[in-house]
Amino acid sequence: MTYDLDVFHVPDEAAFPAHQHVHAELQLSWSGPWQCCSPQLAAAPVVSETVETGGHRPVDLATFECRDITRSTVLQRVCYDRAQQDLIVAINGAYDRYCGVDPETVDSLLGAPSMGQFFNQKIRREAAGSRYDCGV
Repeated sequence: MTYDLDVFHVPDEAAFPAHQHVHAELQLSWSGPWQCCSPQLAAAPVVSETVETGGHRPVDLATFECRDITRSTVLQRVCYDRAQQDLIVAINGAYDRYCGVDPETVDSLLGAPSMGQFFNQKIRREAAGSRYDCGV
């Protein structure tokens, strides 16, 4: 059984401006009542989320580990794909992608006393030049 969610409401609309699009899909599968006693145990949700990064490029977050950030006034969310070394950050409701970011840098970002200051000095394109540019 598949449910298609056409509208996605964000609790804090100020954090996600109208130009920011978030796509989420939720799939539920049911093996049938004869294979399991409880519908809660048989239903296995599969969630796929796609975000739009700068230049309106959609990125599927299926391989990313995402964290909502509550202790930073700059960063709202950090998503990282360790195998591809891709970092996606949400700032002011807009997502940006940074490529070739090593795990140690991401760990340092997440553990920094000031995540915003660390990000601005070590990762952000204006500070780092094209160091973490993903190309076209």
